[in-house]
Amino acid sequence: MDTLELLAHPVRLRIVHAMRGERELTTGQLCARIPDTSKAMVYRHVDLLAASGILEVAGERRVRGAVERRYRLRHDRAVLDADTLTAMTPDDHRRAFATSMAVLVAEFNAYLDREDADPVADLIGYRQHAVWLTRGELEEMISEFRRVILPLLTNQPTPDRTQHLLSPIFFPVEQPPTDSESG
Repeated sequence: MDTLELLAHPVRLRIVHAMRGERELTTGQLCARIPDTSKAMVYRHVDLLAASGILEVAGERRVRGAVERRYRLRHDRAVLDADTLTAMTPDDHRRAFATSMAVLVAEFNAYLDREDADPVADLIGYRQHAVWLTRGELEEMISEFRRVILPLLTNQPTPDRTQHLLSPIFFPVEQPPTDSESG
């Protein structure tokens, strides 16, 4: 199974999100993070991600006669490289986008279902903006987002940090006008 197939599944993508930030989690802890998914399904997808090298065993210990494994994410394996993105068909993009949106909805619902959820106090946001950009302006904006976001991806969990899901999405909603349309 290639990386696109592995990551284009809602449960596996939620596991990858949960593991970000150099976290080491057991399958039981992942089940607690994804309570709307059966334990058997989480275990099955953790095994698949580990077998593919996206997750690796960070440690093991014996718990009541069983071996409990802590997993960590291999960030270098949990990405779609340029060759994969170039080879993706429109249907591949539709499937990947639909999976991303399904995961976003599931994660947002899980947040709202928490007893302590407070959207105003937690500064949640889900605005959409339509902006007019040249190709150069778009590239500059993406570069600036990366400059701001990339260093934050290495933040470690601490008692004063809360994990936030950030989902930048860029796509043109209309084509630039042709010369005959703009005159």
